[in-house]
Amino acid sequence: MTAPPTHRTEVTVRGYEIDALGHVRHTVYLDYAEHARWECLRAAGLSAQTLLTHGVMPIMLETTISYRHELRYDDVVHVGCEFEWGTGKTARIVQPLVRDEDGTVAAEVRSVSGLLDLGSRKLVADPLTTLRELASAPEILGL
Repeated sequence: MTAPPTHRTEVTVRGYEIDALGHVRHTVYLDYAEHARWECLRAAGLSAQTLLTHGVMPIMLETTISYRHELRYDDVVHVGCEFEWGTGKTARIVQPLVRDEDGTVAAEVRSVSGLLDLGSRKLVADPLTTLRELASAPEILGL
């Protein structure tokens, strides 16, 4: 089940992110999604330093981008983070990129993520429990 987005990050398209066709380069969408995931984690109380201190770090295992409408210079975009938690070692993250001006979904980034134990270099068996224990606002992650 997909939880409703509990966190959104606002991004303004910058000039150096534009390609020769006048719209956002394909890889920039990944940068926007990555930035939004880290902002979401930080809002939940899980800064990179907090995670490192506890010997874990999120990793991306798979990412797919569906492009729907162009983004152009100076567009304001809201990037959501919707977590789909299961019972295994991974979670799915759906990230709609919505243009502020008219509410158009410009793209959707879908990912599979895990929580890496930095000591063993293996996925944490129960990432939900670990994240719930470390987060100061786990509800932001849909936990």
